[in-house]
Amino acid sequence: MVCIAAFIILAIVGIFVAVASIFKPKLWKSYTKALSKAWGCLWKKVRLQKCETGFKEDVKNGLLSRVMLKKPKLVKPLSIIIEVLSVIIVVVVIWAILTAIKSLLAIWVLGSCNVTKPSACSMGAEMCSIDEPEPTNALEATGRWFTEWGEIFEAIPDKFRSYNAEDYNFNYITVNDNATGSVAADIFDPGCSVCMQSYRNQKASGFFDQYNVRMVPLAIQDADNNYKFKNSEIVVRYMFAAEQVRSGLAMVLLDHIFTDRDDDGISYQNLFNEEYSHEEATAKLESWIKAEGVDDADVAEIRKITNSDEVTTKMQENREIVENQIKVKGIPTMIYDGQRHTGLYKAE
Repeated sequence: MVCIAAFIILAIVGIFVAVASIFKPKLWKSYTKALSKAWGCLWKKVRLQKCETGFKEDVKNGLLSRVMLKKPKLVKPLSIIIEVLSVIIVVVVIWAILTAIKSLLAIWVLGSCNVTKPSACSMGAEMCSIDEPEPTNALEATGRWFTEWGEIFEAIPDKFRSYNAEDYNFNYITVNDNATGSVAADIFDPGCSVCMQSYRNQKASGFFDQYNVRMVPLAIQDADNNYKFKNSEIVVRYMFAAEQVRSGLAMVLLDHIFTDRDDDGISYQNLFNEEYSHEEATAKLESWIKAEGVDDADVAEIRKITNSDEVTTKMQENREIVENQIKVKGIPTMIYDGQRHTGLYKAE
């Protein structure tokens, strides 16, 4: 392990030696000689051959030469420590390489370098992540590490398959009853800022005119069933209930949240996420419904439906499809033109 660790260290140090050799050319010659020996030893290890003892001893002697002269009794324990440190260096480097490979594969197939907690990955910033619970001990963390590999390899075939929005039994809201284009599904959370920007980009680019879009409301929950955004649940419930009473009413609510601001210029999405209590959120949603000419009897019916088992079932079914069938790690996620697209929709 000493020669392998030495090669790793020499390879890293090579960056600094290359700069220093500009001023001391002989330094590069000495470095390449040592690196060549280390590589020769490493290559033999790869082929399961015995490494040259001479190089291993050269490394140890170089590190322990001063100790031999002043405190020879410390040579043996320090030699053992060098062996242990060599093993640690090799293990850490192998782990780092595997983690880097895993992260690159995850960003390719899942859209985030962190499989179970996409929000921890800066590369997944253009989506609202659906995180899994953190491991509570080292054993769980180790198991999670291997489980993530399984999720990645399981998801690789999905990268090459085609998707059809009509293949999934989403509970959805129709954007335009008269749309004639191919069917597209748009999974969103009303509290997700990236979903809001995607929606604005879609409107600006004519996406809703080009496709027969089915908006799929999803209030993101964690493993403990806590909602990611403060009032997403009540908004989704009112959208399903409003759509049941009058077609197109749910899109009115969504449009207010994603595009409008209050008298102080604050986005309604921010108000629902940060300021409004449950009661205030409910009152604002009902005020928008009444502004569409809905009478008090229908408003009362909508209020009743929001708390029904039917709406609860619709929300659970969407979560099942998104998290377990499509295995989405973040939203917005859109399905159109035979492909699945996760993250911010960029207006063309």
